[in-house]
Order: sequence, then structure tokens, then C-alpha cells
Amino acid sequence: MTAKIVVVGSFNADLVSYMERMPRPGETVHGKRFATGAGGKGSNQAVAAARLGADISFIGRLGGDVFANLAYEIWDAEGVNHDFVSRDEEVATGVAPILVDSSGENMIVVVLGANLRLRQRDIDAARERIAEADMLVIQREINLAIVPYALRTAKELGVRTILNPAPADGASPESIQLADILTPNEIELETLSGGAFDDVASAARALLSRADQTAVVTLGAQGARIVTQEETSLTPTFAVEAVDTTGAGDSFNAALAVGLAEGMALGDAVRFANAAAALCVTKPGAADSAPCRADVDALYFGAQ
Repeated sequence: MTAKIVVVGSFNADLVSYMERMPRPGETVHGKRFATGAGGKGSNQAVAAARLGADISFIGRLGGDVFANLAYEIWDAEGVNHDFVSRDEEVATGVAPILVDSSGENMIVVVLGANLRLRQRDIDAARERIAEADMLVIQREINLAIVPYALRTAKELGVRTILNPAPADGASPESIQLADILTPNEIELETLSGGAFDDVASAARALLSRADQTAVVTLGAQGARIVTQEETSLTPTFAVEAVDTTGAGDSFNAALAVGLAEGMALGDAVRFANAAAALCVTKPGAADSAPCRADVDALYFGAQ
């Protein structure tokens, strides 16, 4: 079956400057190379899910500038439906100017722009599409008031939800309570927990308020830990040679949504998501490094 997924989230144009060293305050340095790319956690997850064969609809906002074209180009190329993406002529498209030095260190400024102008009416306009979906996936690089609204709308329509609480700072208890599946990484779990913790399972379990709620904590090279109110288990990842970890979390969330929407058991879906994330880190970039379905299936089934 073809998974039907709605992603509510951000698009940011990545503006990457490569240089020998970082400039000091007030200093101008010469760059060696400049590149633009399609980014934003929501868009990355939509593209990654589309590459895994899902029927994807994206809900978001773009500005009235040329950077919006980057979004339409990648969405059209990957088959992401953008009927519910609106243009806001009063603000800029989200951008992320990135400086990278010769050692690989980076400095990033994220200006969310139009992402912060997402409104309840944007969710309402897509209500019928959400009702037809198997899963709704949302992150927190948008107008934060929309996060619980979108989750509540999906719940009213009987649609299962994934909340990727990134960034985690200031996440509302209502959003955490409404989500069916929470997918923090270790740093985000620490933020949600209010500080350092000794045990991943205990910290994640403290976030759960319903018996049917699940946390899936991504642990990098260790894999992912599934936590419910009653049980916990670690799903190991796949051994690969990592080149760039950018976008790995987005590929994981996309694959988890696809696996669950296709009817996989949770443990199998997490393993499928681990395979997608593992392949993602073998290539540079964010959306560009999201793997195709054939490669994920080959790793997933070949390693069994």
C-alpha cells in the first residue's frame, strides 16, 4: 500500500559559504565556494518520505522572494504536493546562512521568516487532505501555536501523529500530550526533561501521559530506543562509514512515518528508519542525502 502522509513544517533556503577560516568580528574574509540548497526540517522530511515512495502533502509558508523557488524546484522534482503551501509577500522565505571553515566547523544563523506566519487557516484548508492521511508529521521550526492545533486537528480526524520536537526549547506540554509518537534525540530529550538525566528510558517515560503514547529516542550510532509506559527496547542501527550527519534525523522521522503508515510493527518501522538514517549519513547534505526506497530496502532486508 502507498503511505499517505501530511507533513506540517518549515522550509529554509540553505546559503552555505566555504572559507579557509571564520572571520573575526568586523573582519571580511574571502570565501572559496558558495552553494544554495533546500533545507528546513519539515521540507527535508517531506522529501525523504517521498523518496521512500509515500504520497506526500506539505503544509507550510514561503515568502515572496526568489528563495521560494528552491522549495518548488525540489518539491516538484520529488513529487511532494504543495497545494497547501501559501506565499506571504510581507516576509522573506526562511533562510539559513551557514559558514563552514576548512576544518569543517560551522556557524549557522536560522531566520525562520515566513515559517513563523503559518496560521490555523492553513491547517483548516488542508483538513480534508489530513483526514485522508495515514500519518501527520510535524516539527517546531514554525509558528509554535500551530503545533498543538495541527496535532489536535489530526486527533479529531483519527489520524496518527508524529511530533519531532526540534528545536525542543519551550515545547508546550499540550503538544507533548497530544502527539502519539515523540521522536527526540538525546539533546532534545534533555531539554524536554529540564536537564541532564541518568537513564534515557526513564526520562522519555516521564514525558508520556497516555497509555497509547510512545517515545522513540534517536541515539546516533547506538540506534534508537523505543519507550512506552510499560516497556523499553533498543533497536541497533546499521554499521556505515559516516560522512555527514546532517539530515539523518529527518530521514529517520520520514522513514518511521512511512513504515508505520504501511502497516509495519513499531519495532520494524524503527529498524527501517535506522536504515534510512544510516544511508543518509554516507552522503553530504540534508535533503540531497535522503536515500531512495530501493537502497533502504536493500540495507533493511539484506542485514536480516
